[in-house]
Amino acid sequence: MSEIDLRNPSLYINRELSNIEFNRRVLEECDNPEHPLLERVKFLAIFHGNMDEFFMVRVSGLKQQVLLGITDRPADGLTPREQLVAIHRTGTQLFAQATNSWLKTLQPALADEGIHTLNYSQLKSRQQKKLAAYFERDIFPVLTPLVFDPTHPFPHISNLSLNLAVEVRDPELDEIHFARVKVPATLPRLVPLNPLDPDELLPPATQKFIWLEQVIAANLDRLFPGMDVRAAYPFRVTRNTDMEIQEEEADDLLLTMEENLRQRHFGRVVRLEIDEDTPETIRNILISNLKVSATDVYATNGPVGLSSLWELHKLERPELKDEGFQPMVPSVLRSGDSIFNVLQRNNVLLHTPYDSFLPVVDFVEAAAEDPNVLAIKQSLYRLGPNPPIVHALMKARENGKQVAVLVELKARFDEESNIEWARALERAGVHVAYGVIGLKTHCKLCLVVRRERDGIRRYVHMATGNYNTITARLYTDLGMITSDEEMGADASEVFNYLTGYSKQVNYRKFWVAPVNLRENLLRLIEQETAYGRNGRIIFKANSLVDPGIIRALYRASQAGVQIDLIIRGFCCLRPEVKGVSDNIRVKSIVGRFLEHSRIYYFHNNGTPDIYVGSADPMPRNINRRVEVLFPIEDEPERQQIISILAVYLHDTAKAHRLHSDGRYEPVINTLPEGEEPFNSQLWLLYGRHSEEEPPFDPTVLPPVCDEQEQEQEKKEEKRKQVA
Repeated sequence: MSEIDLRNPSLYINRELSNIEFNRRVLEECDNPEHPLLERVKFLAIFHGNMDEFFMVRVSGLKQQVLLGITDRPADGLTPREQLVAIHRTGTQLFAQATNSWLKTLQPALADEGIHTLNYSQLKSRQQKKLAAYFERDIFPVLTPLVFDPTHPFPHISNLSLNLAVEVRDPELDEIHFARVKVPATLPRLVPLNPLDPDELLPPATQKFIWLEQVIAANLDRLFPGMDVRAAYPFRVTRNTDMEIQEEEADDLLLTMEENLRQRHFGRVVRLEIDEDTPETIRNILISNLKVSATDVYATNGPVGLSSLWELHKLERPELKDEGFQPMVPSVLRSGDSIFNVLQRNNVLLHTPYDSFLPVVDFVEAAAEDPNVLAIKQSLYRLGPNPPIVHALMKARENGKQVAVLVELKARFDEESNIEWARALERAGVHVAYGVIGLKTHCKLCLVVRRERDGIRRYVHMATGNYNTITARLYTDLGMITSDEEMGADASEVFNYLTGYSKQVNYRKFWVAPVNLRENLLRLIEQETAYGRNGRIIFKANSLVDPGIIRALYRASQAGVQIDLIIRGFCCLRPEVKGVSDNIRVKSIVGRFLEHSRIYYFHNNGTPDIYVGSADPMPRNINRRVEVLFPIEDEPERQQIISILAVYLHDTAKAHRLHSDGRYEPVINTLPEGEEPFNSQLWLLYGRHSEEEPPFDPTVLPPVCDEQEQEQEKKEEKRKQVA
C-alpha cells in the first residue's frame, strides 16, 4: 500500500470558506427558539458584524493578491481568484438567508412582542408629519447632499457608511442627475416613534421604530428644493481596512498608527451592498465610480447593514433576553485574607464568565496599593472603555512603583482605544512600550514583583483572554494567578523580550511564540503518536489552520491516537478521512458565550501534559505573534481543566460536528429519540453549582472508540435485548 501524501490539497479545508461556515453557524442561532427573542436578534447583528470584518480583512487580502498577480495556493490548493469566486457564491446565499431570517422570522416575532420595525409606507399621515418635524429639527442640519456631474467629482464614500443614491430631475432642463446623501451614523438607525407621537394610545411595552434612511428618503425635497426627486436607493460600501505598517521605517509607531487609522477610511472598496430594486443606471454609476466588479455587489430585499440591530438588543425588555447571572468568586478568595497570602498557598484558576473576573482586577489594584510591591509589568491587547486595570496601573505609578506596560497598538479595530489609553498611561508616568518589531503581542501576562520577609517574590497572572471587564462576561476564557517561582521567572524573561533586546530561547515552563511554542507543540503530538492507540490528544481553540500542526495530527491519527478537537471558528483540518483522520473528531460550539479559551491536552500514558494560553494553532499566532502557553501542573487545577474538557466533549445541544466534506451537522440532530440534549454552557453557568447531576462523570474524560467499535457495541446491546 502506497504512503498517503499528507500535503495533498484534498486533505485541507479552505480557511476563508471555513470562516464563512462558522458565520453560518452563528446565523443559524437566529432561528433557534431556545434563545430569547432579542438574543436571536443579537445573533443576526453579530453575523453581519462578523461578515463586515471578513470582507474588510480577509476578502480585501485576497483581492490585493489578485491585483498583484499572486497565484500562490494555500494548503487546500485554491488560488486567490478561485477563493473569491467561491466566497461570492456562498456569501450571496448566506446574506439571502440572513435577510429572510429577519423578514420572515424575527421581524414578525418582534411585532408579536410589541416591538414594531415599520416601513415609511406603513405610517399614518399624522405619524409622517411628526417625522417630518423630527427630520427638520434633528436630521436636516447634519445632512450634506453631494451631486455627481461633469463639474462635481464622485463623492468619497467612507467605510461601512450607509448612503442614499438619489435620482433627481431638473424640471427646467429636463436633465437627470445623481446625488449621494450620507445617512448620519451619529443618529439612531432605528428612529423611535413613541416619543414623536405621544397622542397615539399604545398597549403597554409596545414600541415602534422606523428606519432612519426611510425618513430621509421621504423628506429629500427639503435637500433638493426646486428639483424633482424621482427615487432614492440605500447602499453601503466595505473597504480594505487591513493596515500594513513598516515598523522598521516608523520613527514613532504611535504616530504611524494614528496616520494609518485616518487612512483606513480610504482603502479600496471590496464590497457594495445595494437594494435589489436599484435600477441598472444607478448600479452602473456606483460600480464604475467605486471601481468594483459585478461579483463585489450584494443585493438585498431588506434593510442594508443589519449590524445596526444591536440597537434593538439594548431595549429594556429583560423577558426577551438571557437570564442574568452572578459569576462565582473561588472559595479561597472569600476568606478575607490578602490575595498575596492566598497565592502563597494556592494557585487561583478562573474560568470566566462562570467565575468572576473581579479577582484579576483586585490582584492589580492590590498590587497598586501594597507598599511592599516594587514593580508591575503587564501586556494589554484589548482594553474596552474605562478599563479599571489601566486606572490601577496609573495609581500604582502615583504610589511610586515601577510600572511597565506593553500596549499592542495593532489590535485590529481596537487601535484607537489602545492609542488613547497608551497616551493616558504615558501622561501618568508609566513606561509604555509597543512590542517587538515585526510581531504582534498577543500574550496575556501581568507580573507583580513584591518584597517579602524571605526575599523578593514574583506573582503572575496568565490568561487566554484580554484584560477587558466587558468581554469577561461574554467570552469563555481561562486565567491563572500563581506565585510559582519558575513561571514568575519566565514571565520576567518574556517582558525583557518585549521591552528590551533579550534573545531568550530557554524558558523553564512557558511555551513562547515565536521562540519555542511550535517545537514543543509538535514534540508532544509526536509523543502521543509514539503511544499509538494508547495516545489521546484534545485541543480546544478558536481556529485551526497551521499545515504543519495539521500534518502532525494526521500522522497521530494514522498511528491510532484518539483526537478530539473543539474548534469554535474555522478549521482547515479535514476529519473522518479514511486512512488519514479516521480517529479525529472535530466539534464547534456556538452558544450564548463566545468560546475563546485555548487548552492543549496530551494524555502522556496517564500523566497528562496540559497547557493553556493565548495561542491558536495558526501560522500567524505561532510565527508572527508573541504568545504564551503555560502548564497546568497542580492536581486541583488539572482536575478543573479535565472537567471543563469533559463538559464540552459531552455537549449535544450547541455542538456541531464537522464531517469530511466540510459540512457541519448539529449534534442534536443525531441524538437517539428521547435523549435530552446537554448544553455545556448552561451546565457550567448553573448546573455545576446545583445539586443536579450531569448525565456523565464530569471528572473523567469520555472514553473513545472508533465507529466500527460503536457499531459492534450497538449490535451486542441489541442482541442482549432480544435474548
